[in-house]
Amino acid sequence: MDEQLSPSQAYASFRARAAEMESPFETFRLSLDYGLDDFQIRACKSLQAGKSVLVAAPTGAGKTVVAEFAVALADAQDVRVFYTAPIKALSNQKYQELCEHYGTSRVGLLTGDTTINRDAQIVVMTTEVLRNMIYSGTDLTSLGYVVLDEVHYLGDRFRGPVWEEVIIHLPAHVALVSLSATVSNAEEFGAWLGEVRGSTDVIVSEHRPVPLHNHVSVGTELFPLFEPGSARSSGGTGSAGSDRINRELQSRIRPFTGRGGSQRDRRRGVNLRFRRPSRTTIIRELAEANLLPAIFFIFSRNGCDDAVEQCLTAGVDLTTREEKTHILERIDALAEELDGEDLSVLGFHSFQAGLVQGFGAHHAGLIPVFKELVEELFKEGYLRVVFATETLALGVNMPARTVVLEKLTKFNGESHVQITPGEFTQLTGRAGRRGIDVEGHSVVVWHPSIELGDIASLASKRTYALRSRFTPTYNMTANLLARMTREDAEKVLETSFAQFQADKGVVELARRVRKNEEALAGYRKSMECERGDFYEYAQLRQTLSDMEKRAGRSRSRLKQKEIVESLGALRPGDVVTLPGSRVSGPAVVIAPMQNRDGVTRLPSVLTDQGKVWHLRPHEVTAPAQELGRIKVPKNFNHRQAKERRNLLASLHDALESGRVSASTGAARKSSRGPKVQTDEIEIVREQLRAHPCHACPDREIHARWANRASKLMKEGAALTRQIEGRTSSIAKVFVRVQDVLTTLGFLPDDSRILRRIYGERDLLTAMTVRAGMWDVLSEPEVAAFASCLVYEARRAEGLGRMRYPTASLEAAVGELHTMWQNLYRVEDDARLPTTPEPDPGLVGAMFRWAEGASLSRALGRTDIAAGDFVRWTKQTLDLLGQVSDVCRPETAVVIRRAAEAIRRGVVAD
Repeated sequence: MDEQLSPSQAYASFRARAAEMESPFETFRLSLDYGLDDFQIRACKSLQAGKSVLVAAPTGAGKTVVAEFAVALADAQDVRVFYTAPIKALSNQKYQELCEHYGTSRVGLLTGDTTINRDAQIVVMTTEVLRNMIYSGTDLTSLGYVVLDEVHYLGDRFRGPVWEEVIIHLPAHVALVSLSATVSNAEEFGAWLGEVRGSTDVIVSEHRPVPLHNHVSVGTELFPLFEPGSARSSGGTGSAGSDRINRELQSRIRPFTGRGGSQRDRRRGVNLRFRRPSRTTIIRELAEANLLPAIFFIFSRNGCDDAVEQCLTAGVDLTTREEKTHILERIDALAEELDGEDLSVLGFHSFQAGLVQGFGAHHAGLIPVFKELVEELFKEGYLRVVFATETLALGVNMPARTVVLEKLTKFNGESHVQITPGEFTQLTGRAGRRGIDVEGHSVVVWHPSIELGDIASLASKRTYALRSRFTPTYNMTANLLARMTREDAEKVLETSFAQFQADKGVVELARRVRKNEEALAGYRKSMECERGDFYEYAQLRQTLSDMEKRAGRSRSRLKQKEIVESLGALRPGDVVTLPGSRVSGPAVVIAPMQNRDGVTRLPSVLTDQGKVWHLRPHEVTAPAQELGRIKVPKNFNHRQAKERRNLLASLHDALESGRVSASTGAARKSSRGPKVQTDEIEIVREQLRAHPCHACPDREIHARWANRASKLMKEGAALTRQIEGRTSSIAKVFVRVQDVLTTLGFLPDDSRILRRIYGERDLLTAMTVRAGMWDVLSEPEVAAFASCLVYEARRAEGLGRMRYPTASLEAAVGELHTMWQNLYRVEDDARLPTTPEPDPGLVGAMFRWAEGASLSRALGRTDIAAGDFVRWTKQTLDLLGQVSDVCRPETAVVIRRAAEAIRRGVVAD
């Protein structure tokens, strides 16, 4: 306390407090109309002290306050600040917020297809734009701060590596403000940031300002997921072990899971019929519990649109007359900006009807202005329910009182998989509006296919580990080698988070290897034998065992081959017996063995009991044996009972008349292949019997220790291979990428074009520019051709014979596909992931749009959603901008005109 200090100390303390009160942080704090949490204060003070920060906190905790202070700090220090976000929607939202605070003259926006005030002091941009600026040599000496919003996106498979490129290559004087959702390895990530960026403070908060309560909806009732008193039941952060599932909830679902109900039901082994509640029922349930507004996360665009239609059909109405009037005014203002002819293709009328009644959809299939209106109306309180895909969970500022999850599985592009704890956290993080709600709520709609334990596990594990997806790309390699030697480039790549994690893993693997070696020494001592070298004897035993297993597998393969050959020779009408199968007695073949799409289907037969069996591989254990033949009608349909009866009568007549023998016939002749040799096995057996350790009375005791030693040695060899694979793993990929570029002539000194092209098909695009393929195309053809290099259909579709608008465009796309095939072979030989095949699915629509057609006519005869078309067109614009910078000047003029032709209407918005 000051009264205990000397006068000079007290004065120094006073001066320090006065200086602190005049600091940028105190000025910033006083400008806020709310108090700051501890983690926000610590992060801001670290920034003020000249350090970089990693802030990991739950969704809705207020991480962006730290970013806002970074902007204020840059303003006070008169340096530039870049605010990066992973998606354009977030960039646009943050741009609007900063413009409101600092004015449009001081804020810029760069999102690839949009450039506003690029030289401003405060610039909002996507992370890809910043990466491109770094590689293009943009002067960043006046840049003081870079905000990396949603930096946990670094773990994204496709776009995550961009974050690492930015972190590694930004000038050393730039301070980073990294904002992340709560990840379990924040300290590890922060340690890497400290290595590559210098002094970095890691600030982690697991506290949710608005507590979250988890519920399960069963039928028309809502139950807490956890027992009262559990950590999670009160919105806490307890571990899974401290979370007890609500007994009342378990009792409620028991009759529907086969673990309850009447004794009669249990004896019969049937569950009571469960009827999943409709969406409108759940909305009424939430409204009655005062849990609206709510976001329903539905992992399907069509599901979101269907939900809106269901609510309209059911007459759901959640708005007052005054609210309806306001919403209509906003919608009318929006409609005036759109072409009237396009309203139907945009689904405007259902969109309007839903919003007026207080609900709407939000997904990537909607055009941006539709999504933005939904976001604005929801934040302003005019919408009570939004049906959204999971993309809404990524940072868009749309919190709700309640989040509803209809399912816990989603389609990941290949199969339906359960969502991860991290995804569950991200989705439910939207629940609870800070400053409005006392608590947030998550609701999982239960179905017998969902285990309560799975819900509890997802709700209890609030964090997930951040894993790097970094790997050298063609563009990255070209840019690195244009600025430094190969040796220096490898050193830079070895500073990646991916290599950092790999090296850390190597330390653990090496520890396990040392531990195994210590145990192995003990095992070897325990298996010592006075009669001789037991290790040598154990090797003989292992050799004999391996040889016998190989011989057994060889016999099994030969037998299986005989079975398949005998079945493959069968034709409709053959009467056979199938030893070992569940088909007893004679049977007539009604469908032969087939191989479609790489899948072998065994023959189908009609038994002498009149049953049809579609044979399965495990059912046939010996070759088919022939009894004779009968005639099967050409268009025999086994699903028709009459046709089955007629064929069965023919079989019985043939058996009774003797035309087909009822006794076992001869197996189909097949190639038995080479005879399995046993001489070598017998030689090893003799060596084993002759070994002095064979007669040891403790032989089997020694053998047990020898088996343990053998398993440990195999494990050690596998660990060693893992260590070798991880050490310099990034550098190995870098070498393979260089090999591809050298093979295709881009290295050592022809990478100029490739250095300015970014994206998944960067190398293929650079090849088209170098080959002059753009030089002969008109403006609409240029736009359509470019779409092939960005578009990827949402699902695999057989396009069949495509109709191209012009012959020259068809020739260009054909040449592009040939070029891709050559690239595919080179990449495959280099053992690299292959470049995605160019997709012409957008060619017709893009060509018509570039010619000036309305949106409805451009998308006519396609199933492409308007929002998807806008998104792909903006990516096409981005690519056209890149190509125009590296192609011939006269071609660049055509490309820029093509870009202007498609930058209009809903795309320009």
